[in-house]
Amino acid sequence: MNQPGRSVSLTSLNVVLVEPEIPPNTGSIARLCGATNSILHLIHPLGFKVDDKNLRRAGLDYWSNIIVRHHRDFKTFMFESAGGDFFYFSTRGKHIYTEAEFTPGCYLVFGKETEGLPHSLLEENIERSFYLPIWGKVRSLNLSNAVGIALYEAYRRLEIWK
Repeated sequence: MNQPGRSVSLTSLNVVLVEPEIPPNTGSIARLCGATNSILHLIHPLGFKVDDKNLRRAGLDYWSNIIVRHHRDFKTFMFESAGGDFFYFSTRGKHIYTEAEFTPGCYLVFGKETEGLPHSLLEENIERSFYLPIWGKVRSLNLSNAVGIALYEAYRRLEIWK
């Protein structure tokens, strides 16, 4: 929802989903990206077809307002995004998400729902890996909730909406 009297910067952050598996999660994240003027990157293979009715239902009628970029695989994505500033999110991350020093246009990278990010990717980027604290008796947060928390924190820290 737009708030009167507040301007919105044209700076867009990037949300990266590595091999997402659950259509409603991706649909909800797409809608979140539309609401925040963020770019959604989908790293293939996907666990569903992009025309899946569940994916569309979660995004409702917002799909035409969402920038979605598809990448054949993670290696291709990294080549196409060379020079980007990457932040990796995982329950196995090294730093709490509030310690991330987000930059305009940065990439927030999330793994698939059942496995998260590959261990090798986290090991290679351990100093750029972040977690959201969980003190209850669950294994992890829902992917769309985690993306929402991290994305809004990044925009808050960058003071995008002021």
